[in-house]
Amino acid sequence: MRFQYVLSEITTGLRRNLTMTIALVIVVAISIAMLGAGLLIRSQAETTKGYWYDRIEISVFMCNEYSTGAGCADGAVTDAQRDTIRQTLESHPEVDEVFYENQEQAFERFSEQFDDSDIGGIITPDQLPESFRVALQDPEQYDGVVSAVSGLPGVQEVTDQRQLLEPLFRTLDGFQLVAFAITIIQIVAAVLLIGNTIRLAAFNRRRETGIMRLVGASNFYIQLPFILEAAIAGLLGSVLGIIALFVGVELIVGRFIAPNLQFTSWVDSADVWAATPWLLVAGVLFSMLASFVTLRRYLRV
Repeated sequence: MRFQYVLSEITTGLRRNLTMTIALVIVVAISIAMLGAGLLIRSQAETTKGYWYDRIEISVFMCNEYSTGAGCADGAVTDAQRDTIRQTLESHPEVDEVFYENQEQAFERFSEQFDDSDIGGIITPDQLPESFRVALQDPEQYDGVVSAVSGLPGVQEVTDQRQLLEPLFRTLDGFQLVAFAITIIQIVAAVLLIGNTIRLAAFNRRRETGIMRLVGASNFYIQLPFILEAAIAGLLGSVLGIIALFVGVELIVGRFIAPNLQFTSWVDSADVWAATPWLLVAGVLFSMLASFVTLRRYLRV
């Protein structure tokens, strides 16, 4: 009988406040979709960093006959200087692997990159420097390698690809912060709407709850139908928000972004599935918590 009463009260409450319930479901759906988008952006930032960190290298460019600078005062790099640079790199504890590129190989790579440019026809192999490309064991730890070879004779320049990618990483972090800021605003709006909906439901049923209080019903027994109404609305909104995420990832990322921007791996449906349990729990808990707090304040007879 108690279960039938609770179920009856939930059905009655949802039917009486159908418009507010629909609005609540929509707001929760938007909030969960934004929260999920924030999680996906965070996942994308980590995916992009991991994708590029595995490919980050330090390039040690050596002097040629056209080089200038303190390290190139004696002209092009000698065999002894090249061997010293290689030995310094290979013996460094932060270095994973060292690749050597001579001037002819550098020219081939240069020609591939600038094949359609006018500059490709005026550059000769002897104008390009030899280099060592260094793969690191930990891409975050590159300062030691840079400082170890920067001052060696025969070294023209040491470049770290991580510096080129920092703007991309900062942009991804910025998108993540914006997404979470919008999510917080949506969650606050959802909580306020949940509170107003539950308060209206409690006001419409104040006579029934008053009678229940007089006959000795506990606060939990009186509040339970209202809390479950909010939980159902939160669950429905969460499901709609997750469906919107699946559609967005499939249409926007899968069909537009990923095929045209192939410089990294992109989030997919598997990432949405991974976030789904957390989003469902978040939507239901936010709704129940807002309902519980509202009832403690307004459900007084």
